[in-house]
Amino acid sequence: MNYRRLGKTGLEVSEIGYGAWGIAGDAWLGAKDEESLKALNLAVDRGLNFIDTALAYGEGHSEKLVGKVVEERDEIIYVATKIPPKNRIWPAPDGIAVEEVFPGDYVRECTEQSLSNLGLDAIDVQQFHVWQDDWVGQGDWLDAIEDLKREGKIRHFGVSINDHQPSNAVRLIETGVVDTVQVIYNVFDQSPEDELFPACQEHDVGVIVRVPFDEGALTGRITPDTTFEEGDFRNDYFRGERKREVYDRVRAIVSELGVSEDEIAEIALRYILSHPAVSTVIPGMRSVRNVERNMAVGDGEGLPKDQVQILKNHRWVRNFYA
Repeated sequence: MNYRRLGKTGLEVSEIGYGAWGIAGDAWLGAKDEESLKALNLAVDRGLNFIDTALAYGEGHSEKLVGKVVEERDEIIYVATKIPPKNRIWPAPDGIAVEEVFPGDYVRECTEQSLSNLGLDAIDVQQFHVWQDDWVGQGDWLDAIEDLKREGKIRHFGVSINDHQPSNAVRLIETGVVDTVQVIYNVFDQSPEDELFPACQEHDVGVIVRVPFDEGALTGRITPDTTFEEGDFRNDYFRGERKREVYDRVRAIVSELGVSEDEIAEIALRYILSHPAVSTVIPGMRSVRNVERNMAVGDGEGLPKDQVQILKNHRWVRNFYA
């Protein structure tokens, strides 16, 4: 496993991290705790040392599974979690006062709950689960974060940027108070390269990449005939003709690169890791099979430059969450 510096935190994190939403068992049906724990432990066996979870994932269930693994392992494992918006609106809409979303007492309350769920004395990276740059300089959230840092309950602070709004954190980055950002970045959504990544590199902010496979589109396994279990959020994400659209676009990538569909997932991860601003990418890995596939990519090898340039032409501006 290759390791990268997580910005000014100084933490050396595995370039393949663990996205722990899928093991919560809420929006992703079919997750079984036994298999999830096997997958988490195998990932650590393969050198993974960074896990990203959230208080809202299964109302703390994901955090509890992560905490169990951290407690049982001798290896150093860095844990990042997230404070959900108090108004429970994802993503954060324009025009909402930060006092409605992250008041200081609520920031503390959620941090204490996450510490309890995880069984930890300190959270390595505490993040806000949504963000609006209008909140810079507003409210008492920053006082709460600084107090929690002084008390040793959180070590570093970050934000998870709204879906497909990568520039909606640049002002925060420029203040110097944020240590990390988490953002959607993949072969289709390349927009973080425009403003966000240069700002992160200038201010030494660590970048955590989520949704590397576009919720499965970039694994090459979504076809027009793909079905999901009732209650799986992907029924909405890939509604209408969207499965046909992603299928056609992935087929175009396969054809232009001269590769097989089985190679697309690896190529998708290597494209992300080819950007020097990226510290770690956190695919969801609910099964042992997914861990084995994804962890093999964390070898420090990016994509050849010619393939990166070809993939630049497959940028796709759209928002399937809407």
